[in-house]
Amino acid sequence: MPSQHPEEIGYGYVIERYATRKDSGHARYLVLKSGRFLRPEWPHAERFAHHLIDDSATITDAELEALLGYEWRSRLTAAWLIGVGRRATFRERIGDLLLASEFCFSGSAYCFALARFGTHADAEILTAYLDHYLPRADLRYDQPAALGALLRLDAHLGTHHADRFTQPDGLWDQWVNALAHLRDHPAYTPVERRRSTDLQCEFANGWRRL
Repeated sequence: MPSQHPEEIGYGYVIERYATRKDSGHARYLVLKSGRFLRPEWPHAERFAHHLIDDSATITDAELEALLGYEWRSRLTAAWLIGVGRRATFRERIGDLLLASEFCFSGSAYCFALARFGTHADAEILTAYLDHYLPRADLRYDQPAALGALLRLDAHLGTHHADRFTQPDGLWDQWVNALAHLRDHPAYTPVERRRSTDLQCEFANGWRRL
């Protein structure tokens, strides 16, 4: 998927308005990437949340497409706005970007959006991603985020898509154990991966009540 600067299609303003805007002294994409907004002690959480909610409701589909068509910072931001706003019309687009895995960092935001959509179609996209990328133990892409999102969807939908990945000595264990420093690391257990996605989605739900 070729990358295109929003300026080329008449949307040059979307980078500053949505991706690099500073509601907390830091560019929005950096805050989203770091996850600092999930920390209760972060003093800018409410202000950051209010602006993100507002933008998720008012950004147009064309502006989202302009962001998704560019580089990782804009794609990460767009995916979060799509997820917070539950813009399910972008499901196929998000799925294509996740499977293509063209840029670093943005993939976890795609997984968040799919988890927020919350349907069987989203579980199928995440399953396809894990089928493709878990056997590639040499690739450290967004496998943890995808598994966490799939585990959350399984719990929500009453399905068991993740079971074959997380069974002992299954694809997940093989992927984790391919790097010695990840073996037995608590952050890479399936329970912790789901907890991470749950925290993102529950916080997103909480924003709606601010």
